[in-house]
Amino acid sequence: MKNFSPKEGLDYFVHESSYVDEGCQIGKGTKIWHFSHIMKGCTIGEDCNIGQNVVVSPDVVLGRNCKVQNNVSVYTGVRCEDDVFLGPSMVFTNVINPRSAVSRKDEYKTTIICKGASIGANATVVCGHTIGEYSLIGAGSVVTKDVPAFALMVGNPARRIGWVSRHGEKLQFDATGTAICPATGEHYQLIDGICQLV
Repeated sequence: MKNFSPKEGLDYFVHESSYVDEGCQIGKGTKIWHFSHIMKGCTIGEDCNIGQNVVVSPDVVLGRNCKVQNNVSVYTGVRCEDDVFLGPSMVFTNVINPRSAVSRKDEYKTTIICKGASIGANATVVCGHTIGEYSLIGAGSVVTKDVPAFALMVGNPARRIGWVSRHGEKLQFDATGTAICPATGEHYQLIDGICQLV
């Protein structure tokens, strides 16, 4: 391990209290803050922000412009696409049936967080699921199944209570199944239970 200094001319920033293992790929403009550990073999895209006390485990992929807030561990098996937000102290798992005395490193499940999705503070994502594009997982929710694109999910287990736009605004659908984002004016259509940007 080498403790990189922001004074070494890197095109990304690493706070002097953090560790970046050899063999990582870190994109231009990314910032890694206090007491974090970026482990070997992971890939972090450009313009990401990695908060305090964050662990990014081997072979994790974070896309461009991901925001990882304080106290998050992104375990092996997690893949985040561009523009993903991981709220403070949210939790990933990567094994369905962990036991201290049983090694299950060859049983890690893949969890995919699709473009633009946000996961609220203290939420938990059980491994092996896909969180759809621009979905919003409410604070403290527990995700136990795949989440559709644009879904607003809350509770334990998390259930869909509505839909949100790419801007994060709640959508109100009319009788024709059409909604307009109040912030951007973008139009959305709800067809057979699937929300789509039109």
